[in-house]
Amino acid sequence: MSYALWKLAHIVSASILFGTGLGIAFYCWFGYRAAMRSGEIAALRATLRLTVIADAAFTAPAVLFQAASGAVLMHRLGFSFASPWSKAVWALFIFTGACWLPVVWLQLRQWREANDAVSTADLGRTFHRRFRLWFALGVPAFAAVLAIFWLMVARPLAVG
Repeated sequence: MSYALWKLAHIVSASILFGTGLGIAFYCWFGYRAAMRSGEIAALRATLRLTVIADAAFTAPAVLFQAASGAVLMHRLGFSFASPWSKAVWALFIFTGACWLPVVWLQLRQWREANDAVSTADLGRTFHRRFRLWFALGVPAFAAVLAIFWLMVARPLAVG
């Protein structure tokens, strides 16, 4: 595959990763808040179910492709994996993953808890604490992705 196609696929994959993450965060946060206000456990179940599906269908494959296509592009461009730029990008990528993996576990756990609950009133403090943690982990992960985007565009550090 040509460099241009690898780069295009990498950009599209990054767009899917960021867009899906932002969409999931928006949908799940507002779905959770609406369900808590209305007491609709079915709405919360549906929101959490679709959040889990979206992460499995879009986020996970995009993460894997980002790593692979990033490595291919770096190799094709002759960039050193030991350069400060590369180290910064990969450190941010790993940091983002370190935030995302617990988020996936939290989503699955909350989905199961919502499925077992008869009503939103049955959801305990732990459920709501997990939801706040889910949100809190998303903030630095999104900031790290934005920093990666900036590094991709600006390349402010020595690349060679």
